[in-house]
Amino acid sequence: MMVPSVQELIPVLQTAIGPVILISGIGLLLLTMTNRLGRAIDRARILSAELLIADAPGRARIGRQLDILWARARMIRLSISLAAISALSAAILVIVLFVTALLSANSAWLIAAMFATCMASLIGSLLVFLHDINQSLAALKLELEGARPPGSDSRWG
Repeated sequence: MMVPSVQELIPVLQTAIGPVILISGIGLLLLTMTNRLGRAIDRARILSAELLIADAPGRARIGRQLDILWARARMIRLSISLAAISALSAAILVIVLFVTALLSANSAWLIAAMFATCMASLIGSLLVFLHDINQSLAALKLELEGARPPGSDSRWG
């Protein structure tokens, strides 16, 4: 087995920088997503405590809010999972780049597949994340409308 020289590895290192930067960016997205998940869980715990002391109409309202929070938490979990798959794919891509350079192998199809998996997972994660944000605003609108006195003008349209 012929070991590549440093001059032959430099282009591989330059190529590997992209996925490494991508991993860093995905890490920041994961931080944001886990914070949103934590807030949803904290809010659900608060509402669960309120549920114990609420009257019948209050229990129904809190129950609807808990249903929304549960659905949102599941969406955020899916978004986190897809982002993690994207980061793992990028990490595997870096390894594949180095192994193929060391072995002088031609595995363009594998590199392309790993990159496509990474990008598809990231796109899916971001789409689910955007859906969660829209659900969050829809839930806020419902909560605000419930707090508004009957007959008043709506500013939350």
